[in-house]
Amino acid sequence: MKELIEAIAKALVDNPDAVRVIEVVGEQTSVIELKVAKEDLGKVIGKEGRTARAMRTILSAASTKLRKRSVLEIVE
Repeated sequence: MKELIEAIAKALVDNPDAVRVIEVVGEQTSVIELKVAKEDLGKVIGKEGRTARAMRTILSAASTKLRKRSVLEIVE
């Protein structure tokens, strides 16, 4: 899941070297924290949060296939 979010985020931003993804794994749920450069934050969130919602949908579909639950947190 970490690699999936990292690949999507790096494709969206202008500064892909600043993309950091941290995965905190629990028994049932994984929390994935995404950090990007301050100037790229708007690109990752998108208009009215559409891009962030799309990333969460993809993450949810992929984690359902693995019978786990994943949550995406975008950290400033």
